[in-house]
Amino acid sequence: MARPLSTIAPGWWDYTTLPRELLAEVSRLTAEDILRLGRDGFRVVFYDDLREFFLAEALEYIEAWRQATPDEPVGICGPIGPTEQLPLVAQLVNALEINLRHAHFWGMDEWYMNGKEVGEDHPLSFAKCDREMCFNRIRPDLRMPESNLHFPKADPAAYIQSWSKARCAIMQGGQGEVKHWAFNDPPRRTGKHADEPPAPAEYCRQTTRVVELHPLTLVQNARTSGGGNIPSVPNMAISVGPVETWRAGRVSIWHPGWHDNPFGIRLSAYMISKRLPDASVPMSLLADHANVQFNYYRPGIGTCEAEMH
Repeated sequence: MARPLSTIAPGWWDYTTLPRELLAEVSRLTAEDILRLGRDGFRVVFYDDLREFFLAEALEYIEAWRQATPDEPVGICGPIGPTEQLPLVAQLVNALEINLRHAHFWGMDEWYMNGKEVGEDHPLSFAKCDREMCFNRIRPDLRMPESNLHFPKADPAAYIQSWSKARCAIMQGGQGEVKHWAFNDPPRRTGKHADEPPAPAEYCRQTTRVVELHPLTLVQNARTSGGGNIPSVPNMAISVGPVETWRAGRVSIWHPGWHDNPFGIRLSAYMISKRLPDASVPMSLLADHANVQFNYYRPGIGTCEAEMH
């Protein structure tokens, strides 16, 4: 049978095109059920205190950077969303006096407008956010060289090549409402993908590139970063690709409970656990990565039961 049209954006693929029985099963998962979804290659971790949650996220930077040596530079790829960990990273580096001269950092994504990446003078610039919330707060004598900071550009060649300059120990991210990591959104429902989304192997051949954003991503970013003003959010971005993601030793996803909703943070975990990769739920493609960890703030898991407000 043909898959149903999206109830969010009929011209696109997304999780609403999945079988209804799968969505119903996911909605019934309790927090304890989520914890039991862990398997070999997929670890589920709960935190009961929000301070511990973001400190643990910040410590992943320290874990990665402490591995860096002159002969083996090591880095981490990090998100804008969550961002609460970023000032903690700088505080830890300064307090522990960790010299970052052999460490690297890759930004996951950046907005794209007028044929190029937005500049750091743009109010929504991710590179600007990384610098202001983290890197500019690190003591000058401990900072990594500017050449070790890698932010994606409209011409991604240099960024892609930078992944060969150092080992990425951890790719860290959040989960958007369209179930993406970085801006790996579901594609439009058109051309050869009018009836079926791209096969997982096809989707995962994509490297860092300019992407068109799903309407749900625009709504989410307007809500979280633009006061709800959707026209203020660019409809295109540059995103790290699955190819780079699979070069990371571990993919670590952080769910505080307000970037995606209770249903979404169940769905991706279930599909990864059960090895059900589907490009309509990009996060589910991590089912084929060898080392994935989902980190939940337990009070943010919530419930999928109907509740009127």
